[in-house]
Amino acid sequence: MRVKVLSRNPDDYIRETKQDLQRVPRNYDPALHPFEVPREYMRALNATKLERVFAKPFLASLDGHRDGVNCLAKHPHSLSTILSGACDGEVKIWNLTKRECIRTLQAHEGFVRGICARFCGTSFFTVGDDKTVKHWKMDGPGYGGEEEEPLHTILGKTVYTGIDHHWKEAVFATCGHQVDIWDEQRTSPICSLTWGVDSISSVKFNPIEMYLLGSCASDRNIVLYDMRQSTPLKKVILDMRTNTLCWNPMEAFIFTSANEDHNLYTFDMRFLESPVMVHIDHVSAVLDVDYSPTGKEFVSASFDKSIRIFPVDKGHSREVYHTKRMQHVITVKWTSDNKYILCGSDEMNIRLWKANASEKLGVLVPRERAAMNYNQKLKEKFQHHPQIKRIARHRHLPKAIYSQAKELRIMREARRRKELNRRKHSKPGSSPFVPEKKKHIVAVVK
Repeated sequence: MRVKVLSRNPDDYIRETKQDLQRVPRNYDPALHPFEVPREYMRALNATKLERVFAKPFLASLDGHRDGVNCLAKHPHSLSTILSGACDGEVKIWNLTKRECIRTLQAHEGFVRGICARFCGTSFFTVGDDKTVKHWKMDGPGYGGEEEEPLHTILGKTVYTGIDHHWKEAVFATCGHQVDIWDEQRTSPICSLTWGVDSISSVKFNPIEMYLLGSCASDRNIVLYDMRQSTPLKKVILDMRTNTLCWNPMEAFIFTSANEDHNLYTFDMRFLESPVMVHIDHVSAVLDVDYSPTGKEFVSASFDKSIRIFPVDKGHSREVYHTKRMQHVITVKWTSDNKYILCGSDEMNIRLWKANASEKLGVLVPRERAAMNYNQKLKEKFQHHPQIKRIARHRHLPKAIYSQAKELRIMREARRRKELNRRKHSKPGSSPFVPEKKKHIVAVVK
């Protein structure tokens, strides 16, 4: 005789404590859930709407400078410490958790052109219009202590326009009339690199291949150097001047340059003939750019009084930040914990923004985090549906930027139409098709 016994494991349906949630048995057979997709679509739509409702990116304004903020630097080890240099030669060190200035130095006569922290975080370097490079201690003097004095001062022959420190060694690079590589212990450069005659506006060490440097010159060049060979490697000439560049911290060969023609260009240094991507949302000259620590996004600061966040592989920005008071944004930095963005602008303020506009700050309960992750996945799943795409993309812009963008769009469309008409009414092959990526590259010199 065969006996069938129902066997249930109490662990499947009994709670361990009264605080636990009730366990609900679920059958995931799609035949039993015919309305799952419409239900998920409504959830994704609501999540997208709520994301726009809660998008409040502006966190704080750090005021205290008496002139426009010209440069920013991050502390290599402390997330809460940043350094800023102004147009009146003043350098301030800020504590972001307290949102206050903890130290002020009168570093230079005239502009502070560049500022960078040493890799160990114990000191920092500044360059200014007074033709000097100064090396300062990160910690100020004790109470009733001595006057604020730099550890070393190097007096140069020409004005220095930028500075960057090596990521591992006691070596730094300055730029101006040429690119100079300095040892911290010496008062004259180890080597001077030059290619062409024009002044160089910025120089940056590669964070991965640490012997590589990139620089932007005012004769529209982007020049790459190798510190070991003491010679320039190659240069790319663009249509208009490049203001600065930033290396991708995760991919050694990739860098993004901020150009005067309102665009940003992401290059692979092995193939400079055409950029990997052209990023085209700004309506005025782009003045600064900085990568997120993940290397997947970067933030750009522009003369059009806004900052934008671009994914590396997309031509358009995913986010634009602006305020009524913010004037031309000169400098921008993405913090090392990937959560915040700092920008310094003409009207003497440093502003702190969230990198993800609708992110909730503070400690999240596990259920909250699970709900956020679920909503994020739903938004990704339905991101191409017209209604969801429209809501996610919509941004309010200042009237000036909106009308300028509209005008630029009309001009771009007119150029495209003219090109098509010219090609249509000329001999086949006489007016070749030039892709958008190659239009702005004049030449590559090796």
